[in-house]
Amino acid sequence: MTIAADTRALPFWQRMFFKIPVLGWVARDLMFGDKNNVWFALIGFFSLWMSSALTFGLPGLYLPALALVPVIFVILLLITKG
Repeated sequence: MTIAADTRALPFWQRMFFKIPVLGWVARDLMFGDKNNVWFALIGFFSLWMSSALTFGLPGLYLPALALVPVIFVILLLITKG
């Protein structure tokens, strides 16, 4: 079975999300691909973050961390909700 056969059964919003060039490709690969792709995506995210720190200095290190604060806040709320 191919990925194309699986995507027809998906809702419209998910099919549109998977069509976004870079983010959608990674998300589709994480959902339908090999389970090790999660680690590859995390390594890629970390590499981009450190590259921005090398390029822009301390703002390149702090601003992505500051942007992730709402994400961590939502995760903490979901954990406490049970």
